[in-house]
Amino acid sequence: MRLTPAAESAVRHGHPWVFDQSVREQNREGTAGEIAVIYDRRDGFLALGLYDPESPLRVRILHTGPPTTLNAAWWRHHLDTTLARRQELIEAAAPTSGRTNGFRLINGESDGWPGLVVDRYASTLVLKLYTEAWLPRLDEVVTLLRETLPWATALVLRLSRNLVETARQSYQRAEGFLFSDDDPPRETVVFRENGLCFEAGVRHGQKTGFFLDQRDNRARIEPLAVGRDVLNAFSFSGGFSLYAARGGARSVTDLDLSEHALASARRNFALNRDDDPAVAACPHHSVQADAFAWLARPSPERYDMIIVDPPSLARRESERAGALEGYAHLNASAVARLRTGGVLVSASCSAHVDEAEFFSAIRRTVRDAGRSFQELWTSHHAVDHPAAFKEARYLKCLALRCDP
Repeated sequence: MRLTPAAESAVRHGHPWVFDQSVREQNREGTAGEIAVIYDRRDGFLALGLYDPESPLRVRILHTGPPTTLNAAWWRHHLDTTLARRQELIEAAAPTSGRTNGFRLINGESDGWPGLVVDRYASTLVLKLYTEAWLPRLDEVVTLLRETLPWATALVLRLSRNLVETARQSYQRAEGFLFSDDDPPRETVVFRENGLCFEAGVRHGQKTGFFLDQRDNRARIEPLAVGRDVLNAFSFSGGFSLYAARGGARSVTDLDLSEHALASARRNFALNRDDDPAVAACPHHSVQADAFAWLARPSPERYDMIIVDPPSLARRESERAGALEGYAHLNASAVARLRTGGVLVSASCSAHVDEAEFFSAIRRTVRDAGRSFQELWTSHHAVDHPAAFKEARYLKCLALRCDP
């Protein structure tokens, strides 16, 4: 294949995607999962990638630099290199430590595995695919994972929604367990994160079963929670709440529209009460309601810490302006519920809202509410969720202490 000059330059500088309109020439039609060899305008080797004829992302880059052969040795080295970036986490998952055994092992494009994610929950792996190009290579990927990670006792295949029918009709593949030492396989797995226990719905839960990307931010709020009444808006399964409880919160309240999510949070608290006196002593409340409406309604209830972590408000670029308005409205409602000296922790997972405009929107919202503030910290992606290109930088979070 040969690309337009702009696309050629982007690939040369590390961008992992070639869009269909960027393909200037190719020698023949390709099939999903074939290796596309890309040459530059001087007929020099540029890159290798996975071809996907049905996707606007026509090629997903696997390798740039000197020419190479994508044989078994290359794939094994590729995986070893990816795992080496997480060596500290892998060591923390060892039985002698065991404080954290839930984290991301492969983070798609940013790790050089475009459209493929692998998460670890204790000894269970969850493999999620976002492109048809991996389906013809699925057996090779599974074999590589089993050989490299022999401690894994189960592997679950998850597919993005747009792939489910294609996988069934064209490849006779369906979501579910590819192997398991348990009979029947365990669809809910308990894992540890910084010493706390959580359940992951590896078969049917959101994402791959849990929101692993907020691990570091959950740890950051723990020392801030001591003696505070904490509200966790869009609480899902109560991750932030459990850290706040262990940190010595006076009380924690989960707010979520989903009773299923609230029930999961209650189970997560139950998993930790016997082992952690602070969790056992902290009153844990649940409120089932739309967080936007509940926060905006008039109420005398006030909190010393409010965590605002909504799902993505901008799934496409055209929704960016509306998302910024949504973040401003949501956080203004939260600030109105904060006591003097209260802490606002606000997060965004919208890739189409960049960090500068998100942070500016939250700071402006607090000022417009007539509150002065001290910025405690800002954060981005954890080490197991690297973001190697602009479109991958979705997660941002900041904490502000608000005064009158």
